[in-house]
Formats: sequence, C-alpha cells, structure tokens
Amino acid sequence: MIAPDLLAISAEVADALASRRPVVALESTLISHGLAYPRNLEVATASEEAIRATGAVPATVAVREGRLLVGLSRDELETLATAPAGSVRKVSRPNLGAAIASGGHGATTVAATMIAAHASGIRVFATGGIGGVHRGALGSAQGSSAGAATFDISADLDELARTPVNVVCAGPKAILDVPLTLEYLETRGVPVVAVGIDELPGFYSRRSGIPAPVTVPDVNAAAAVIRAHDALGLGSGIVVCNPVPEADALDETVARDAIERALRDADEAGITGAAVTPWLLARVAAITNGASVTANVSLIVDNARVAGLLAAALAG
Repeated sequence: MIAPDLLAISAEVADALASRRPVVALESTLISHGLAYPRNLEVATASEEAIRATGAVPATVAVREGRLLVGLSRDELETLATAPAGSVRKVSRPNLGAAIASGGHGATTVAATMIAAHASGIRVFATGGIGGVHRGALGSAQGSSAGAATFDISADLDELARTPVNVVCAGPKAILDVPLTLEYLETRGVPVVAVGIDELPGFYSRRSGIPAPVTVPDVNAAAAVIRAHDALGLGSGIVVCNPVPEADALDETVARDAIERALRDADEAGITGAAVTPWLLARVAAITNGASVTANVSLIVDNARVAGLLAAALAG
C-alpha cells in the first residue's frame, strides 16, 4: 500500500472515484519519451478527450516533487510535454522509490502507472502497447544480441501478474518477440483478451497472424470476463487488446517487413542496450515514411476511447 502522503489524486478524479463513476488511467512516458512537442501534448489531450466522450474521467499519472500524481491539469500536461530532453525520469517499478526520493519530475511507464492506478482504486488503464520479451532475450538468433541471452524482459509483464488493473492496448509493441511475450504472460497467469478480432493485434497492423488466447465480440463481453476474473480472486491484471483503427493501420506484411529491416539495420549499426527500442521505433518510422507514427497516434487515442467504454461498462 502506498503511503497517503505520497499519492496526490486530483479533485476531479477523487470525486469520480468517490461517486463510483468510471475513471481511466493514462501513462505519461508517451508524453515525455514517446513523441516530440507539440504532438505529444496533442495526443495526450486527444486521449483525455476520447475518454471524456464516453462519460469517463481521465487520470494521467506522473511523478513530481516526491509524489505520484493521479490526474494532471492542462498546465501540468504542458509542463511535462515541454520539459527539456533528459529532465524527466522514465519511471517503472524498479526505480519508482528512487524517483520519489529524488523529488524530480518523472513519467510513468505501464508498470508504474498500474501501481498508481491500483493504489487509487482505478480499474482500467489505457496505453499504446505493453512492453514484453525483447528479441534475443532468451538467446534467440534474432535481434541485436544474436546468440546471447540478454534476459531483457519488460517489468510490465510481472506487473500485470501482480497488480489487478485492466490494461487496454494494441497488444505488445511490434518490435518485441510477441510469441514469447504471450508465453510469458500465460506462465504468469495473465489473461490476454482480444476485442472484436480472432488474432492478437499487430500493433501497427490490425492482425499479427498469431491467434488470440481469448476473443470476445465487444467491450461488454470483455467486461464480463473481467468481472468473472475478479470474482475468482485471481489477482492479476488483464490485457485487453484493441486493434488499431482500420483507416490508419499498416498492412501486416508492410509492418513486419519494416520491423525486420529495422532490426537488421540496428545490428549493422551496433545499437545495443536501452538505445535499441527508441532507435528501432525511429527507424521503422523512417522506413514507412511516417505511416507507423500515424498508426501509433491513432491507436493510442482509440485505446483511450475503448478504455472509457470498458470503465463505463464495469461501473454500470
């Protein structure tokens, strides 16, 4: 349990929670580390507006002055969006305590946002894509660490296993080892539910060629799965997969080819460690002439919309 003096819930979010109205948490690394200004602010604002349009209340999460903030004002969003590069710490479970102790500004990842959401009583969280098992993590011949196991596995996956918050996303990020990510989630007992599609979404594309572990026709059916899961006391979160809107989706083959090319380019350029993910995302954007960025922005906002509908269904 988080000490009350370390958790600052905005008046709007606190009022919605007290009256049992639907609330949706949003992460902030998409603002500080995902997109450049002013697009980052535009997408953050559009996501909050998409949630409000469903009748739910948005609660963007961040760290500042030694506290977890749940629900940011417009000014706070703008401060985060315009902060100088390198001045905002990327915060996950392993460094959350250090971020609080530093008193500085931090942007929350999936894992840290889930922690704050659960502590606040928020059941639904919207993001673009979850982290997962990186290529080469288990010694695969793919990726920048060919042949050598890196054990590079996102903290998001264990957070989903231990924290009962339902995460609406477009699946794992496509640059990851998606089959191994699904295996890891299954091992940790985390349900993965696709809405309106029989395959796992391919993040940039609507399909991945990988069958979805569980498929439901709509948001109300997803809410029924969540209610049953909670009633059983299983204790984990659920990954709710929503495919990117068709108008902005990349063709599955185009997306896969761009990612494989970017991986080869990363190997040739000697990109390793924490630099790999941002490098790959930028390279995929260049290879697709910006189409991957358009898809990414579209899925972020649409996931917020679907999360609002899900939160409303659960509140109802």
